[in-house]
Amino acid sequence: MEKSVRVIKDVIENVEKVIIGKREAVELMVIAFICKGHVLIEDVPGVGKTSLALAMAKSIDSTFKRIQFTPDILPTDITGFSIYNQKTGEFDYKKGAILNQIILADEINRTSPKTQSSLLEVMEEGQITVDGNTYKMPEPFMVIATQNPVEYVGTFPLPEAQLDRFFMKISMGYPTAEEEMQLLKCFKVKSPLADLQAVADGGEIIQIHKQIKEVYADDSIYYFIVNLIEETRRHKEAILGSSPRGSLNLLRAAQGWAFYNERNYVLPDDVIKMALPVLAHRILLRQEAKLKKVTGADIIKDSISKVRVPVVNHHAKK
Repeated sequence: MEKSVRVIKDVIENVEKVIIGKREAVELMVIAFICKGHVLIEDVPGVGKTSLALAMAKSIDSTFKRIQFTPDILPTDITGFSIYNQKTGEFDYKKGAILNQIILADEINRTSPKTQSSLLEVMEEGQITVDGNTYKMPEPFMVIATQNPVEYVGTFPLPEAQLDRFFMKISMGYPTAEEEMQLLKCFKVKSPLADLQAVADGGEIIQIHKQIKEVYADDSIYYFIVNLIEETRRHKEAILGSSPRGSLNLLRAAQGWAFYNERNYVLPDDVIKMALPVLAHRILLRQEAKLKKVTGADIIKDSISKVRVPVVNHHAKK
């Protein structure tokens, strides 16, 4: 465990050479990656969404592709397509941009729902189907998508089914005055992103995937997660609460956070820590709630306050 945790911390520290003062966002991004999850970064322009994704990709020795989503991009641009080969008399598959280990789906809400839907299968099952043939993604695999929450002209909001595929939704926010001063000094000559080197490889990440699955969770943790999810479903401000995929992702995220903190067992605090980034974007709000400026995060916080937090017996862990 110690060696793997060092790898995780090395990646976080490496990304922080570019992303200054956003430790929590960087940690969440890396936790999602080691848990085999995908991340949606939603924030205002210019706060480093794309830089965070690029720094993450450069920190892992893996293949990377940036897809700039626009209204005219087609599903085949992402998944690839089959073309007839006159010499062989057969159809040859031409790879799409998605067949890489880390994908940056930049401004994902600027493309059509048809193109957005081309990511549904690959984000859930790690594979794509083209003309009846299935192609597996190389591992480790992760989609990092970005979107701007304040621009609505020419955008297509992600449907609930698409949002639910994202393991986490994170935001970065503006830096403090001190952080922005440090940013100016750091980027004065050139971006440190240009010289960023990989500090981990895909094989190490795959090994961490396996180790996280072995992190023990007591039955009381399962009950805690289920009760929390149930609370979101019956909340008066929500049309839809979290899906079962949300509960699975919350458990895995809690395992990942426990592992990062050098524990082989999950605590209720791990679940609470991960609840907001994992669950908030899965809540479908009532119109009245939106008018009152209630958010998914508000509902998750309220739901946590209503659920009894279990006391876990550490000595009973396997």
